Amino acid sequence: MSALPPISPQQFFLELFGSQAAARGAIVRRKVRDVEHYIGRDAFLTEAKRRGFPVVENAGQFVIFCNNEPIRRLS
Repeated sequence: MSALPPISPQQFFLELFGSQAAARGAIVRRKVRDVEHYIGRDAFLTEAKRRGFPVVENAGQFVIFCNNEPIRRLS
């Protein structure tokens, strides 16, 4: 198995926030492990905050709400 080529933080953000789901204002998710490996937690959260996108963490995943709508926990 070959290693994946390195990815720059800029490329990571382009792929994440350039996705169709993000463009529609839907949600996207990424493994915490991948975010911390490629760009770091702080840089990731800073960029999400700059865009006004709330982020939650659960079970090793970041869930990014690519809109500014309120989040309601129902149960």
